[in-house]
Amino acid sequence: MAGNGSKIEQDDRNPVDQHSAERVQKRTAQRFLDVQAAARFPIHLPVSLKSDSGDNSAEIKNISANGVLFQVSSDMPVGSPVNFTISLPADVVGAEADVQLDCRGRVVRSFEEDGRRAVGVVIDEYRFERH
Repeated sequence: MAGNGSKIEQDDRNPVDQHSAERVQKRTAQRFLDVQAAARFPIHLPVSLKSDSGDNSAEIKNISANGVLFQVSSDMPVGSPVNFTISLPADVVGAEADVQLDCRGRVVRSFEEDGRRAVGVVIDEYRFERH
C-alpha cells in the first residue's frame, strides 16, 4: 500500500529474479564456451558410462582438460550425471601398471552426427588409481 491508500501494481516479472536468471544463463553459456575452447586431443578408447538412464557402452572420440566427447549407443539427456572410468595403459603413462582415471561429470551436449549419437560430458571430479 502506498502512503495515499492506493495499491501499488506489481509487474508479474520480478526484475530481481529476471536479472538473476539472465546472469545464470550467461554463466552457463560462458562455461559451455570455456569447455568448447579447451584444446582437444583425439583418442579412441572403449568405456562404460553409468548414468541415471542406465549403463551405456561408449567410445571416447576426444578428450580435453575440461571434458570428453563420447560416441554412445543410446541417447543421454543434457544435464544427466555420468560416471565413467578411463583405463590408461601402463606403457602410455610410463607406469608399471595401468592407471584408472575415475571421473564424475554431466552431459552438457547431445547431438547426432553422421547417423551416430554423441554426447559431450564436462568432468566435474576425477581421481587417478593404480591397479
